[in-house]
Amino acid sequence: MTIVDQYTWLITGCSRGIGLGLTEQLLQDPANFIIATCRTPEKATALKALKDTAKGTLHIVKLDVDDLEGLKNSINEVSQILGDKGLDYLVNNAAVNQKIDTAFTMDVEGWGAVFKTNVVAPALLAQVYLPLIEKSTKKTIINVSSSLGAFGYGYGELWASYAITKTGLNMLTYKQRAERPDLMVVCLCPGWVKTDMGTDEAPLELEESVTAVAKVLTSLKPEDNGRLINYRHEIVPW
Repeated sequence: MTIVDQYTWLITGCSRGIGLGLTEQLLQDPANFIIATCRTPEKATALKALKDTAKGTLHIVKLDVDDLEGLKNSINEVSQILGDKGLDYLVNNAAVNQKIDTAFTMDVEGWGAVFKTNVVAPALLAQVYLPLIEKSTKKTIINVSSSLGAFGYGYGELWASYAITKTGLNMLTYKQRAERPDLMVVCLCPGWVKTDMGTDEAPLELEESVTAVAKVLTSLKPEDNGRLINYRHEIVPW
């Protein structure tokens, strides 16, 4: 199977956690051709191990989402990899969090860096990669979000800085959909997952989450467009 016969994916934050798990899950289907990005590929041992067994369906690209100039320039390497093919799925997965905080205790100076990673970078990535997305058959942008950013949930006073950025990401998704109704743009909550960010207190195992997420992303429906959906393929009120 050649790249022209496959769905193409670009996923950010793939050195560990959900990004790594989703990459591994999607690679189980040879119909997927994945460009997995991370800040320091030379240290991403688990991701490199996947490449060794992927039989040409996985490319690893250095991409630090906090380096906005580097982000803009990354399209050159990605375009070379894809050739004449467009980008079917852009998955904005990379995210950061501060310590558990509240509205009246959060580090507002450090919060700017969280906002840059969680909202600014996905916005810029969508702008930069729009020409490749427009060339594709799926034309799909996935902003990995959280029900923490939904008014319908909120979860009380905790995780304030993280939740506020995810609310911003949800609104970015709405605005992208409003401007370009020809695209499929959704924000996806993968659940509270046992990862370095999610901690061992999370109820969901990584494999359970990414298996469900992969199924949702490959079976999106028109009514999902512009909405926040979860790994069970349910629309989350926000």
